Amino acid sequence: MKSENTKVEAMKRALESLSLNIVEMTDEQATLDGGDVLFTGREFFVGLSNRTNRRGAEILADTFKDYAVSTVPVSDSLHLKSFCSMAGPNLIAIGSSEAAQKALKTMQQMSDHRYDKLTVPDDEAANCIYLNIPGKGHILLHRTPEEYPESAKVFEKLKDHMLIPIANTELGKVDGALTCCSVLINKTSQL
Repeated sequence: MKSENTKVEAMKRALESLSLNIVEMTDEQATLDGGDVLFTGREFFVGLSNRTNRRGAEILADTFKDYAVSTVPVSDSLHLKSFCSMAGPNLIAIGSSEAAQKALKTMQQMSDHRYDKLTVPDDEAANCIYLNIPGKGHILLHRTPEEYPESAKVFEKLKDHMLIPIANTELGKVDGALTCCSVLINKTSQL
């Protein structure tokens, strides 16, 4: 637990240095892991997993009152984002496994919005990072063709995206996915 507290404190200091508002969960019963939180730009989907519980999802909903928060059971994977993530505005990248497709169906039933989906053969490859950078456009960081050749072919169909393959084999050995190795902050640079 000491290692986890050290990571939390380091992240808190980094966010404070950017003058960002920080909300701390003080309920000892609540758990919320970033790998279980999918923000679509319109709403949040929160995976209920071994690392995230309903109380954590409730605190997220209390914090972001302007957005709907829906929970999605996650049973066969580490996190919700182990098999899905946003691949563009309104576009959910989703793995092909039964668990991934079941979660997608749950998300579709809970949402008033209809998202487009990009189904990739490999669940792990569905964990990608979408960026919309002014002057650069749509950018998608995704797993390499060497790691997931069939999934890479699916990403190559996104003609309006700049595709950047990222190798993640070593971090994947300790359950590290692209999204859990990243913190995306939408803030104008003060430099």
